[in-house]
Amino acid sequence: MSEGMRRVLLTGATGYVGGRLLTSLASRGEQVRCLARDPARLLQWVPPGVEVARGDVTKRASLAEAFAGVDVAYYLVHSMGDASGFEEREQAGARTFADAASAAGVRRIIYLGGLGDNTRDLSPHLRSRHEVGRILRESGVPTIEFRASIVIGSGSLSFELVRALTEHLPVMITPRWVSVLAQPIGIRDLIAYLIEALDVPLAGTVVVEIGGAERISYLGMMQEYARQRGLKRLMIRVPLLTPKLSSLWLGLVTPVYARIGRKLIESIKYPTIVKSDTARRLFSVRPIGASAAIRSALENEDREYAETRWCDATSAIGLHQPTTRAPTGPRRTDSRTMEVAASPADCFAVVASLGGRTGWPPYTWLWRLRAAIDLLLGGVGMRRGRPEGRALRVGDALDFWRVEVCEPATCLRLAAEMRLPGRAWLEFDVVPSAGGSRLRQTAVFDPVGLAGLIYWYLLMPFHAVIFRGLLRSIARRAVSQKQA
Repeated sequence: MSEGMRRVLLTGATGYVGGRLLTSLASRGEQVRCLARDPARLLQWVPPGVEVARGDVTKRASLAEAFAGVDVAYYLVHSMGDASGFEEREQAGARTFADAASAAGVRRIIYLGGLGDNTRDLSPHLRSRHEVGRILRESGVPTIEFRASIVIGSGSLSFELVRALTEHLPVMITPRWVSVLAQPIGIRDLIAYLIEALDVPLAGTVVVEIGGAERISYLGMMQEYARQRGLKRLMIRVPLLTPKLSSLWLGLVTPVYARIGRKLIESIKYPTIVKSDTARRLFSVRPIGASAAIRSALENEDREYAETRWCDATSAIGLHQPTTRAPTGPRRTDSRTMEVAASPADCFAVVASLGGRTGWPPYTWLWRLRAAIDLLLGGVGMRRGRPEGRALRVGDALDFWRVEVCEPATCLRLAAEMRLPGRAWLEFDVVPSAGGSRLRQTAVFDPVGLAGLIYWYLLMPFHAVIFRGLLRSIARRAVSQKQA
């Protein structure tokens, strides 16, 4: 198979690593086909020439067309944000994917899993990743299973955790888990391994442990981050703080919300160190150390731009699914319309700038209060912010929302990811009018049970103030922007 002549199937293209890998594959001239349950999310931003096929790794019938003519398949599917039962779903998805790959005559599967010593107890997520690797290796298709430790890069989960803790806390209480050794790998080196895996000579199946050039703990990474940023930090070690308590603490001071934080901590209770020399023997990649990886990530942070972010990722096997309980009745709505003396483009530009540092004027403090309550309940809060340096696109995390529809100068629909007794959306529609534009703002709530109804009616007075103020603020800013 020569470069540019083979067809590559990529799963997980909406994820942190998958998004970076997609860019690299396309720039090399590979014929890339992305698998997505919702192609609309990818179609807005995939590079020219990249195909997007509809498919779900849990449904065999949906994969046949996606696998047609595929030579190499990347499996970058995992479910860090899923609730209980994720192990069974992950394994079922891997079996379905492996069977489809075998039936289609795929020549190679490349899978990214996690480092961990099989002789010791593993966290449920690491154990599941190893089991997924085993399923793929036993599929009959030659498989390269990469096992990586912490990934450091602008926008990565681990880097965002280190950055937030070190920037926000001059004094830190550090529990035992922050001293566990790992072998972090920079995102560029990880992508280099994944790219080289396309062509590395391989007769069968292999497990490849990969990591950076130095062994370091989260404590060491925070100290190195502080050194590079010129920050003085006091770190006090304590033997306590269970994963649950630690995760709540992380949820309050970092962008990592509680359920993700707990799973992250459970996965790093034991060392994740490279013990095999397979990577050095088979690959030409010579990874940099954690210090250089942090420096590279900071350069991207200083430009306020990350090509992909961990919080924009959605799992292919169950993340961000709506509640399975039936709604109580008709959806509740709060819809408001205003004529704006500005063009649809100017109105939409203001709408699309909401969130992050811009906030939700004029009552941003009330939104933040609601976000703080969400954090206490184990939700995402507002710490994810918004993408910087580029326009919004479908699938982006935006504070405690996720972009569901984004049609420039026309429509922006946000789906709530906060803890709610139901489902909620916030939509902005802009249409031309005689005076400039007509802006409609609609809040929609789909209540579940009596708790959902009580929630809606209790908050109605606050919604009246917040949503009226938000609409007026958008209109004022749009007119000001036009005049400027």
